[in-house]
Amino acid sequence: MIAPRIDALLEQVDSNYATVIVAAKRARQINSYYHNLGEGTFDEFPPPMVASHSANYLTIALEEVAEGKLIYRYPE
Repeated sequence: MIAPRIDALLEQVDSNYATVIVAAKRARQINSYYHNLGEGTFDEFPPPMVASHSANYLTIALEEVAEGKLIYRYPE
C-alpha cells in the first residue's frame, strides 16, 4: 500500500501534476540537506519537516505535502 494516499495529497494540491512537481523538488532539497550535513553547508536546504519512518526522500516529501507543510504557487 502506498502511503500517503493520493486522496490525502489532492486535498493539499490541485492536481496530480502539481503533486509530482512539488514532491520531486522537495525530495531533491532533502537529499541535498543530508549530503551537505557533514560539510556544514546546509543553510540553504531546510531539514525534513515531518517525522517519518521512511528513509526514502520522496516518501518524506509526499508526507510533507499530505500534512500541508509545503506551500506552492504557480509562477506568474
